[in-house]
Amino acid sequence: MGFFVHESSYLDDGVIIGEGTKIWHFCHIQKGAQVGKNCTLGQNVNVGNNVVIGNHVKIQNNVSVYEGVTLEDYVFCGPSVVFTNIINPRSKYLQSGAEFYKKTIVREGATLGANCTVMCGHNIGRFAFVGAGAVVTKDVPDFALVVGCPAKVAGWVSEAGKRLEFNKDGLAYCEKSGVTYRFEKGHVVELKK
Repeated sequence: MGFFVHESSYLDDGVIIGEGTKIWHFCHIQKGAQVGKNCTLGQNVNVGNNVVIGNHVKIQNNVSVYEGVTLEDYVFCGPSVVFTNIINPRSKYLQSGAEFYKKTIVREGATLGANCTVMCGHNIGRFAFVGAGAVVTKDVPDFALVVGCPAKVAGWVSEAGKRLEFNKDGLAYCEKSGVTYRFEKGHVVELKK
């Protein structure tokens, strides 16, 4: 088998779970979902139909990753992160099925802080950091630190999550990641190691 599933959790038929992944108490992985290698799913995590989760992803307790959401490699979802997949949900006018869902992609290495909400149809950039309790209502650029409701850029972080301080030439170095970054045209790009 190569992965661990707590006896209180349930995997539907047709799911794919990568080697080294741990699925803890009271989780439900729904039909067609794919969870990569060396992931950790905390207590009470729901992974919707056909969701794709990359390798080395950590999902803390009480998170539902609904159909239409993709988590790339090394994404971190803090406790009680909220994803949505429909813009205008109405009980009287059902919108059930993938054709109604807006896609959300959380790019490689992004962190979603505890209790943040990601409104559907938006992308979270590579190594971005969404602060606890923030409400994401538009795309988040690579390396951006966003906070508040609605979430706004409050700074920039390195691949390792360290706050970047740019010099007069628009350069910043992160000792932890060993990478130099440049701020140009309102965005951060990483320079080769």
